Amino acid sequence: MKTSTVTHTAWTEADTPLGRLLIARNAQGLSGLWFEDQKYHPGTIDAPRDDADPLLRETVAAMTAYFAGRDAASTPPPLPPMAPAGTAFQQAVWRALLDIPSGLTVTYGELAARLGRPEAVRAVAAAVGRNPVSVLIPCHRVLGADGSLTGYAGGLHRKEALLTIEGGLPATLRPSPSGPPARRHDNNTPGVSA
Repeated sequence: MKTSTVTHTAWTEADTPLGRLLIARNAQGLSGLWFEDQKYHPGTIDAPRDDADPLLRETVAAMTAYFAGRDAASTPPPLPPMAPAGTAFQQAVWRALLDIPSGLTVTYGELAARLGRPEAVRAVAAAVGRNPVSVLIPCHRVLGADGSLTGYAGGLHRKEALLTIEGGLPATLRPSPSGPPARRHDNNTPGVSA
C-alpha cells in the first residue's frame, strides 16, 4: 500500500447480501470499497464508471466469492493490489489489519501493542475506522477490550455478519439470524500481507 492523495481513476458497484458496495481504484490499485451508507463514504466519485476495468472486475469477483463463502482458509484468494490514501500512521495500521487471519479477531489494544504503540489505542481505533477498503482490509476483525462488537464504520450489523461469515464471531455473541451461515476457519491460517 502506498500513501497517495484521494484521486480515483475509475469506479464500479457491486450488490452484496449486506448492501451495495462502491468500489474505486486509482493508478496504483484499489483505493476504496465502501458500503452505500457507511460512515466516511466518499459520495459521488469524480471519475468515470468502468465496469470492464480489470482490477475492478477482479475486486467484484473477490467480493462475490467472499460472500458465497468460497475463501477457503487453505487457499485464500489473492488480494487485488491496494493503494488507499492515508497518513503514514494510518497506512501502518491498515497493513497490520492485513495480518489478522480470517476467522480470528484482536482487540484495539492488542493491535496497538502489535504496532509497538500500546499507549495509542484511541489513535489506532481512529485509523481502523478510517479504513477506506472495507472487508478486504479487515477492520471488522477488531473488537473492543471486552470482546464486544464496537466501532465499525459500516454498521455493527455488518461487522457481526462479516465475522459470522468468517467464523470469527466471539462465542459470547450470538450470530446474526439474517446473516449467512458461519464458516469456521483453521486457526493456523496464515495472514495475508500487503
